[in-house]
Amino acid sequence: MFRNTLYRYLLPAFVVLGIAVIVGWLLYNPVSSFRLSMPGMDERKAGAVVLQPVKIGENYTFFKSCADIPGTRWPRFRGAEIDNVSKENIRLIEKWGSKGPEILWKIPLGEGHAGPAVYDGRVYILDYIEAGKQDMLRCFSLATGEELWQCGYHVRLKRNHGLSRTIPTVTEKYVITMGPRCQVMCVDRLKGSFLWGLDLVTEYNTEVPFWYTGQCPLVENDTAIIATGGKSLMIGIDCKTGKTVWKTPNPRNWKMSHSSVIPMVIAGKKMYVYAAIGGICGVSAAGPDKGKILWETTGFAPAVVAPSVLLLDKNIVFATAGYGAGSVLIQLKENGGRFTADILRKYKPLEGLASEQQTPIVYNGFVFGILPKDAGELRGQFVGYKGSDTKNAVMSSGKTERYGLGPYILADNKFFILNDDGEMTIARYSNTAFKVLDKARIIDGQDSWGPLAITGGYLLMRDSKQMLCLDIRAK
Repeated sequence: MFRNTLYRYLLPAFVVLGIAVIVGWLLYNPVSSFRLSMPGMDERKAGAVVLQPVKIGENYTFFKSCADIPGTRWPRFRGAEIDNVSKENIRLIEKWGSKGPEILWKIPLGEGHAGPAVYDGRVYILDYIEAGKQDMLRCFSLATGEELWQCGYHVRLKRNHGLSRTIPTVTEKYVITMGPRCQVMCVDRLKGSFLWGLDLVTEYNTEVPFWYTGQCPLVENDTAIIATGGKSLMIGIDCKTGKTVWKTPNPRNWKMSHSSVIPMVIAGKKMYVYAAIGGICGVSAAGPDKGKILWETTGFAPAVVAPSVLLLDKNIVFATAGYGAGSVLIQLKENGGRFTADILRKYKPLEGLASEQQTPIVYNGFVFGILPKDAGELRGQFVGYKGSDTKNAVMSSGKTERYGLGPYILADNKFFILNDDGEMTIARYSNTAFKVLDKARIIDGQDSWGPLAITGGYLLMRDSKQMLCLDIRAK
């Protein structure tokens, strides 16, 4: 009888405790206790901070040249049009085949999640070489994987869920990088020779983000656009001279996030839209008011932001973040050249589209993404929504197909989706149904979070410690 009484009271208690532990794990926010650091909060006297001197571009080695492969271009974060969609008319595989993925080459990298950029047969990736404590821009042949040159500088880093995270931007003449501790570097695209550098911490009082820099530089018309935080919210740098040509004031002292600056045209006005730590804003990208803040909102200001802002409709932008932040829809209105920003809707991860790390894909009036672990039954699934209705999913991959924090890309009417453990799924593009064509484990490593690149029938991917090139052309 004593045993029955014990089971009667203790068993329900253990069940409740187990449920509480699971719920607590799902809702745990590792950055909930963060607070934005402000000048003077540490009560140190002015001038007490000693910064490590960094000689940007001090280390340069040229190995060899390679032939161009014209038209093979994935020149920056999310591709030429910054939408993560390949527009090339090249037929790609639907099945991995009986021999599995065709790996052309692979190279070891320092620990990180930085993705590659490609320009006319050359692959550019920002790496961290731990043996020499160096940020290093490395250039490889797309066809063979041979290293062509490298240019970098000494800077000390400690592991923090990886080191390098950013993607270079490549133009006809230049390659622009931003290192983990906010050093911006410009080199010659072909030779890799150093042109100029800018340390945002020393020049603009930029605060290095918690997991190092995640912002990928944007270049338009040979001007590099960088959201610095600190003394200025955003700046434009002449790629030829390295001189700052315009600055955006930062009256609210917003900080640099892991998000990247995205160009948009709203109500006929070109602007740079950015999700900072503190709020979201649009900065004029053209005309006599270039660099001026056109609109801003503090209605969505998580402590950590990684995905970039998306334009879902002609005047509705979408922003999302992880660790329970969810997402927001912002409607922009223009009247006489002045913009206002109104919050339309906010969603928790259980209520609508959200993303912790990757920026969703907008295509043909639909938006696609992988939901975070706190999204309930849909957690980890690849999900589609119609237009700005980011509450009601019209397509999902299902309970058996979950992808964690991995990247995804759209090419030849197919999604290529990489999960955390290096398994790549090929799925047929559809607005209403998710159809797996094939999948294969390609990398045996871990934390396969670096963004993908597809061009010329080549697919570039990485895990935390190596990069691979696959031939995915249909035979």
